[in-house]
Amino acid sequence: MDQKVLIGIIAAIVLVAGGIVVHQHHKAAVASRVSDETNVPVNQLLAEAAKYEAEGDKLKAKEAYDQIISNYPDYDKIEEVQDKLGNLNIDLIFSPAQMPQTVLYEIVPGDSLGKLARKYNTTPQLIKIANNLKSDVIRTGERLRIWTVPFNVLINKSQNVLFLKSGEEVLKIYHVSTGRDNITPVGAFKIATKIEKPVWFKNGGAPIPSESPANELGSRWMGFDTDPHYGIHGTLHPESIGQQVTDGCVRLKNADVEELFDIIPVGTKVVIQN
Repeated sequence: MDQKVLIGIIAAIVLVAGGIVVHQHHKAAVASRVSDETNVPVNQLLAEAAKYEAEGDKLKAKEAYDQIISNYPDYDKIEEVQDKLGNLNIDLIFSPAQMPQTVLYEIVPGDSLGKLARKYNTTPQLIKIANNLKSDVIRTGERLRIWTVPFNVLINKSQNVLFLKSGEEVLKIYHVSTGRDNITPVGAFKIATKIEKPVWFKNGGAPIPSESPANELGSRWMGFDTDPHYGIHGTLHPESIGQQVTDGCVRLKNADVEELFDIIPVGTKVVIQN
């Protein structure tokens, strides 16, 4: 090959390679600038949320977190913000704070926690916790804060996450385990049974008490209406959360399933999708 031609080819290659490098540097610079432009308002909102939480104003802290998730979904630590918001939402659900989703109800003769829970589609446990009640006894004239917007649950198998929702609002995202080989059924279900410290009948065999290390159901069971063999429960193996390892049920850490158990009543809609 002619030496001049070879030199020309080499020069062209160098120019193209240089152009690629410049383009990559330009893209990196743009990405960095966009990231910086995002981080500034996000950091301001995070600071506001922390300030409001320190002052005990959880509703204003919630507004700040909501703004981040709504306006800056590409923030590189958005999952951390979602976790902060989820925990704050649970605190608010369990608190006496008045919110658009709540009413302040005055007890009349004949009322009971069970009756009020059925009337407002909530749980006696949630009413007790939110109102700091030490027993099931309620008195005429007493005023109770009650959550009124129905809860529902969405489970995504591919991501192994469970969304607790009230109406259309996502309140908290939980990490779960689902069925091996994708066997967890998809579709719409309802919570039909709720059991504390469930006994487990492995493969229809002898009952295994809840306190036994061989009981795979953990501390709570919430069974589905269409098939009593499937449901949402706790686990003795928290290290398995996030994997497809169950016999078809949805498995949470015990602390998470206990939290959920106190919030969602029998009849709660559960949608499972791939």
